Amino acid sequence: MNPNVPPVPKRPATAADRFRAFAARASEKLGSPWAFFAAVALIILWLVTGPLFNFSNAWQLVINTGTTVVTFLMVFLIQSTQNRDARAIHLKLDELIRSSKARNIFADLENATEEELIAFQQEFRKLRERGVQSGDAAETARRLTQPGTRA
Repeated sequence: MNPNVPPVPKRPATAADRFRAFAARASEKLGSPWAFFAAVALIILWLVTGPLFNFSNAWQLVINTGTTVVTFLMVFLIQSTQNRDARAIHLKLDELIRSSKARNIFADLENATEEELIAFQQEFRKLRERGVQSGDAAETARRLTQPGTRA
């Protein structure tokens, strides 16, 4: 442990904490190759049982209902993990901006208005046009990446 950093006191886990932990574990496990292969095996098993059930409506309803329920629940798990990952990435980028010579106005840019984003986009387009003429970007990049050449 770092003696300069005080320990963070433990607090009781809230329902949100438990859901976050569950979503992270589920996302990790269900996003694995094994989960994909298990799903493919389940589909194959369902297809093989088709003749046993004479390809009945009930047989089709099993796969339709199952996939709908799984898809519905996975949407919430994926969105939860994506929101958390995006928040963490934004915070990391904000810290890099804060600690560098970059303009601090770019920190927390995900909360900017549409007009602010368009203004920044136009600013960067103008900077690029001043630096590299249209059509020359590929040639400049090629020269920069080839050993022994200069831009």
